[in-house]
Amino acid sequence: MNTPLIDHAISVRLDMPYEAALEQTRAALKAEGFGVITEVDIKATLREKIGAEFRKYAILGACNPAFAHQALSTEPQIGLLLPCNVIVYEVEGGAGTIVSLVDPLEMLGGIADPELQRVADDAHARLARAAEALAG
Repeated sequence: MNTPLIDHAISVRLDMPYEAALEQTRAALKAEGFGVITEVDIKATLREKIGAEFRKYAILGACNPAFAHQALSTEPQIGLLLPCNVIVYEVEGGAGTIVSLVDPLEMLGGIADPELQRVADDAHARLARAAEALAG
């Protein structure tokens, strides 16, 4: 049975335009120690690559350098799950914006290593606080 992707995310719906939500998302991440190290503008990419029109949609790669260092030092394969993806997209018809932040605890499932568990717990708490800050 497939698990809905929403189960792996911390999501909020914002009553604001996409551009404002994107800016506030960056600020909320920064306040919790995450920098945006990658940003993909899906709308522009799909238009350029295949001529398709799509809603305003961005994928942000958020990274807390201390967490990344701890996790990678413990388990080099964890790099497959880094950075923490955050999506920001316009609701159809422009009626607000959705922000979804990956939940590190869900992505890692049952973690046997106590050091990785601690990093995942801390990252989860910070990303949840960022979402709470966005929700107001």
